[in-house]
Amino acid sequence: SENKMRFPSTSTSTSSAFSNLKILALNQTEITWTEVLLCAQGWPVLEELYLSSNNITVLERPDNVLQTLKLLDLSDNQLLDGNQLHLIAQLPRLEQLILRNTGISSIHFPDAGFGCKTKMFPLLKRLAINDNKISQWSSINELDKLPSLRALQCNNNPFMDTEKNPETLIQLIIAKISQLEVLNNCEILPAERRGAELDYRKIFGKDWLEAGGHWNPEKNKPSEEFLAAHPRYPTLCLKYGAPEEGELKGRQPLTLKNQLLTLTIKCPEKPEQKPVEKKLPESMTIQKVKGLLYRLLKIPGSDLKLSYKSSKLEGKEVELDNDLKPLQFYSIESGDCVLVRW
Repeated sequence: SENKMRFPSTSTSTSSAFSNLKILALNQTEITWTEVLLCAQGWPVLEELYLSSNNITVLERPDNVLQTLKLLDLSDNQLLDGNQLHLIAQLPRLEQLILRNTGISSIHFPDAGFGCKTKMFPLLKRLAINDNKISQWSSINELDKLPSLRALQCNNNPFMDTEKNPETLIQLIIAKISQLEVLNNCEILPAERRGAELDYRKIFGKDWLEAGGHWNPEKNKPSEEFLAAHPRYPTLCLKYGAPEEGELKGRQPLTLKNQLLTLTIKCPEKPEQKPVEKKLPESMTIQKVKGLLYRLLKIPGSDLKLSYKSSKLEGKEVELDNDLKPLQFYSIESGDCVLVRW
């Protein structure tokens, strides 16, 4: 990397000099994608290729080369558009694709419809699209079409500014991408996914009804517009049942502006863990609180047990035993102490 080398501009006889080369970093070398493909004939077993900061704007199909590649880093190259990705989508073994700061504003897999999987990037497990210009949630919906995707980095994109509550934002992404296990380097635990999907189903339940959704399967015909915006919604209704009318009446708006509670969080069985003070909305469900605590306390993936002590009732401890209930259900007030055990 960072050497201004000259690369062949026409096809050359394949040398065996790099026949065992598996990892190659060519960052800031001014290599073009055309030159990469010409040189790649001499890298028959290459698994990792790093090409950041090379002013690469246009890609071409890597026919008969780079077929063993597992990782490709194109970060800090200003690609013309997201459709450039289609040209490398058939790399048969690609597992990790790094597209940080590549200027892309949208992602689309046109070969697959709502709720279906694309044939593109068949083995892609880890994708980094942070620091880009993605402004529409439709691009996040598209990522659910990737059959093997397990880890995503997507910080610093305009779509993330559409939701002021960071916890709700994380839940929306989790609910939209069914197989995701790691989001922005944080593990998604089963309890967190369940809470995110239940909340998503409830938050957009009214929109589903207005778009033609119905509790009777024979009358349930949501519009194409609704399915385009929420392609996973029918699957979530099959998984958890359609949202009940009572749930929809009491739903909170997407941006929570309700009263914040100032709570002290303690781990009584872990004295080395210092108490933490957090401000939480009173409408936050116990499930969401647990998701927050997994991240905050770096707790391994086990079931949390929560309870609280009231500042007004000396010595009495109340168990927070229903994940779907909000904090206000338990009459928690500012100044109370939440106890965390696992």
